[in-house]
Amino acid sequence: MSDRCAVVTGASSGIGEYTARRLARDGWKQLLIARREDRLQALAEELGGDAHWLALDLTDSDAPAQVRFRVDELWGRLDLLVNNAGAAWRGAFADVGYENVRKTMDLNFDAVVRLTEALLPVLRESAPSSLVNVSSISGRIGRAKSGAYTASKFALAGWTEVLRMEEKRNGVHVGLVLPGFVSTAGFPQKELTGNAKTRWLVSTPDKVADAIVRAGPGGRAELAVPRPWGAVPRLRYGAPGLVRRFTG
Repeated sequence: MSDRCAVVTGASSGIGEYTARRLARDGWKQLLIARREDRLQALAEELGGDAHWLALDLTDSDAPAQVRFRVDELWGRLDLLVNNAGAAWRGAFADVGYENVRKTMDLNFDAVVRLTEALLPVLRESAPSSLVNVSSISGRIGRAKSGAYTASKFALAGWTEVLRMEEKRNGVHVGLVLPGFVSTAGFPQKELTGNAKTRWLVSTPDKVADAIVRAGPGGRAELAVPRPWGAVPRLRYGAPGLVRRFTG
């Protein structure tokens, strides 16, 4: 158990940081990935000798190769990959256009696929192992002025479902986590948390981190956070008119 090794992307803050802390408590060795070197280094030093860091932009062409090299250098194996890094640049399509779609897909989907391609052979060699993709409830239902983000998360959710089918025989479990609104330092969600009627919509990054563990080593296929959000995709198909009024 003490030899388990994980890669966590987007680890410098928010869900990624809390996931790194949760895994450290469970005794995992980790490689933390993000762009902010100062934040990564401080977190790795706080977590101790089993935490390593690599500062890079996952959209760079050589990023997957850099991560793969570091994994081979550190451990030569990999038990868990958490694809958490992502971002949102919101706006109506008529205002932000294709360029917004391109850069959002580049980070939220393409970078995930490319990193997974680089590390999947190691996950297979280390099987039983697991991979968790952090999508969003927006990967199951659309919302105005978030078209690019929604498209990227829909793509990630769909690709994850297929990858789960394909990799099961290879001993690699593929899980999906669908956070709703999550309160972090950068996004406190005060408008929702300040209203008793909407407070239930908001979760915290530590709960998402718990879901990542349950969807990875825990073997769950798909988890929504908070749990009531899991009903929203079902409502989308069962009562589409009601959902359109709500999301609009």
